[in-house]
Amino acid sequence: MSRIITVGAAQMGAIQRADNRPAVVKRMVELMREAASHRCDLIVYPELTLTTFFPRWWMENQDDVDAFFEREMPSNETAPLFNEAAKLGIGFSFGYAELTPEGRHFNTALLVDKTGRQVGKYRKIHLPGHAEHEPWRAFQHLEKRYFEVGDRSWGVWNALGGNMGMMICNDRRWPESYRMMGLQSVEMILLGYNTPRHNPPAPDHDRLSEFHNQLVMQAGAYQNGTWVVGVAKCGVEEGCEMIGASSIVAPTGEIIGQALTQGDELIVARCDLDLTRSYKASIFNFEMHRQPEHYGRIVQQRGAVPPEGRSEG
Repeated sequence: MSRIITVGAAQMGAIQRADNRPAVVKRMVELMREAASHRCDLIVYPELTLTTFFPRWWMENQDDVDAFFEREMPSNETAPLFNEAAKLGIGFSFGYAELTPEGRHFNTALLVDKTGRQVGKYRKIHLPGHAEHEPWRAFQHLEKRYFEVGDRSWGVWNALGGNMGMMICNDRRWPESYRMMGLQSVEMILLGYNTPRHNPPAPDHDRLSEFHNQLVMQAGAYQNGTWVVGVAKCGVEEGCEMIGASSIVAPTGEIIGQALTQGDELIVARCDLDLTRSYKASIFNFEMHRQPEHYGRIVQQRGAVPPEGRSEG
């Protein structure tokens, strides 16, 4: 029997520094209503949906930094999104900058069910970029300065009829992000990203930005027998071009839906969660075929790392 979940990948166009949260939430609600008209069960928004990508600026005043963070969720400004979701009976996931009551700063993604109840939270682990000011760059990428490394690992939640997981942007480039959820029988990974086209330390990579984006999502989906819903905030934002190509990827590794623009755009796909089963039960049956107990011994025999207890010095 098929378990169909209809998903809307809600790509967002550029959000400028002058754009306030109510204006952004209004755009999100419009995409949500469009998703509901297509009978979507779930709509997925990008990383740091509520603001411009502020790590591109060096800021020394902590109050200036904290202005981009959310102290509560929902807040007065984001409540319309939660209220509309409950009214329409649609689940959603989105990314935002989280400032905890203890004063900790995280790049966070939230999963909300069809009643407006928060059922899952993930905090980004693989923080890219740098922590110190590098004025030679056309723009900064200061996630290591403004965020702490996530403290919750990769969770999987039974919600919306399946096993749902989340990751954020740079997490998608690392196979352990997918595998940690794959080992928990994840069936759909929700992934938001804000990815500049230009990579200042390695500009020769620029022409491959979309290719690498698709490559890692397709590989992660196939190697873990899971759906991946990758959603961009894109376009030219404060002079910085960010890639789009928001995609819905099947457990086969095939892209079944992809954005065509660099603006607000909804991609809809009917995703059969049972399609994951043939991959989890056969070629990627981890219990049967995965042999982690041998990994360390094999690496040591090949001389890549010193045996345990032996000094490299």
